[in-house]
Amino acid sequence: RSSDLGWRSHFVVESKKLEKITHLPEGVPESLALGCLGMPGRTAYFGLLDVGELKSGETVLVNGAAGAVGSVVGQIAKIKGSRVVGYAGSDEKVGMLKEFGFDEAFNYKTVDLSETLSKAAPKKVDVYFDNVGGDFSDVVLSKHMNKYGRVPICGCISQYNKETPDSGAGFPVGQGLQLYGSILGRELKVQGFIVWTFNARKKEANEQLAQWVKEGKLKYRETVTEGFENTPKALIGLFTGANFGKAIVKV
Repeated sequence: RSSDLGWRSHFVVESKKLEKITHLPEGVPESLALGCLGMPGRTAYFGLLDVGELKSGETVLVNGAAGAVGSVVGQIAKIKGSRVVGYAGSDEKVGMLKEFGFDEAFNYKTVDLSETLSKAAPKKVDVYFDNVGGDFSDVVLSKHMNKYGRVPICGCISQYNKETPDSGAGFPVGQGLQLYGSILGRELKVQGFIVWTFNARKKEANEQLAQWVKEGKLKYRETVTEGFENTPKALIGLFTGANFGKAIVKV
């Protein structure tokens, strides 16, 4: 069973507040119910297919692509017949994305974003799944989106710990959103979303994601931290780029 009751080694709770896990394929780790077969997987599923309105043959861009959500986004896009470009924070993560079937993958710390994206997506981007916000999104929205493109906003991790956030797509500072011209001119749909909005369809997503794992179409990586006392370390790792796929604490 799983719950949303926070960091605890033990707790007492009514059973109705727990969710029984019934959709895991035989032989996979139970921890996948917290990753690609849980909330992060459903975030990728609904964010890409419903909010992003993905169509076969389109070009998808995802940043934070080696994380629990981003790595699933890219793989679903490939399953659906799209071209996928991903950006992550290390060469090792780029290698993982290529193993997962991404058409192009780059270490954003060592390349020029606009230059590499122009070459990787010469026909521009149809769906930009944004986990990062900030300057990265400024570049993409101002230069690289196709007309009628869709931008599901899943997170703004580049901004969470900044005392002075970037102006623009991440968190506007004072002047309001500076990219209205690009959004208007290209008739983009830019939509923030929270996965709980789709809770009525949780079973649909769980079963489809589990089927893809069973068929070998959806791969996964986990970064496991041993010991409940090391939970803060695992959390900090999310913001320093330490995790490959889902970050898990083994109690």
